Amino acid sequence: MQEIKAAGAQLAFIAAEKRGGVWKPARFLEKHPITSVFLLDEDRAATKAYGLHHALATDAINIARPATLVISRNDDGNGLLRYIYRGDNQNDRAPVDEVVRALSG
Repeated sequence: MQEIKAAGAQLAFIAAEKRGGVWKPARFLEKHPITSVFLLDEDRAATKAYGLHHALATDAINIARPATLVISRNDDGNGLLRYIYRGDNQNDRAPVDEVVRALSG
């Protein structure tokens, strides 16, 4: 988190989950508040647009693959995708050093 803030970036979590879904994200966040932005992709539109939807596997049914995206704003204020890491399974996460390099690059 310190490295993200030092790069002038903001962290946001996005879950491909309905508000009242299996994991009850709204209830969880009420009990365990976080300081970062937390968004729900209830219709999985963003998940599908970035190729992160995981329809069926031994560790997944209709969820998102773990992913890390670095999106920056260009001069006209639009988002520019600078880095994407798409996990191969539910335990595969982006290497932190790659993310920090993408933030500063």
